[in-house]
Amino acid sequence: MILIELLPSALYAFLALWFMRTAASGRPALTSAGGIRSTGLAAALLIHALVLSHQIFPDGQMRFGAGDALAVMTWLALIFYWVESLSSRLDGLHTLALPVAALCAVIPVLWPARHTIGNADDLLFRVHFVMAMTAYSLFTLAALHAMLMAAVERSLHRGRLMRLLDNMPPLLVMESLLFRLITVAFVLLSATLVSGIAFSEEVFGKPLTFNHKTVFAIASWVVFGTLLAGRHFRGWRGRLALRWTLGGFFVLLLAYIGTSFVLEVVLGRT
Repeated sequence: MILIELLPSALYAFLALWFMRTAASGRPALTSAGGIRSTGLAAALLIHALVLSHQIFPDGQMRFGAGDALAVMTWLALIFYWVESLSSRLDGLHTLALPVAALCAVIPVLWPARHTIGNADDLLFRVHFVMAMTAYSLFTLAALHAMLMAAVERSLHRGRLMRLLDNMPPLLVMESLLFRLITVAFVLLSATLVSGIAFSEEVFGKPLTFNHKTVFAIASWVVFGTLLAGRHFRGWRGRLALRWTLGGFFVLLLAYIGTSFVLEVVLGRT
């Protein structure tokens, strides 16, 4: 079983080497080779999805840990880039994302610490959990994507690109990708908040309480909503958009990491 769980990591590593070899050659990939790579990536993503399903839902239960969160996040990132690559050339992004995915896919095997999720039999809870996990993963990807854009922009201003960034898509393409990411994540975050408010007592067994987590989650929703409105009505882009993206992600991070930090470190609770 361990060998099957390691298979996605091995496939991602193989594909990463293939993309890197093409990038290092300096020659554009043949259309047929690009199609084979795209099909190979789709197969790897499907196999990884089956492995994740077995790891997170063993014997009808739901068990989840930090390693699973990283694996799911990178899987979603590759899904997004794979879909976008059907219409745009994103070899440079695949070259960066695949080695990270290979590492993150093996973490649940090396670090299998998980805890059982309560209410996992409740369909509403599962829907709420999946939407929340997907939204937070996509916002994390958006923040990393924004930092990558900032690195590319700095390199361009210096007159030359770092070799690692040499094969990146044009900044306008990356910016379009960023806002599509944020839009999808914002819709999912909105649905997560609505489901949490509407079904709080049924899903969680208690009415909605305005704690650190809820307040910061709503604040991040306001930040990202403002960013999307600014993009639509005022044409926000470039560094301004990147700052709002990173600011919104920081607020969202406080909703989860910040709450634990306040309770465990500042207040000394466990």
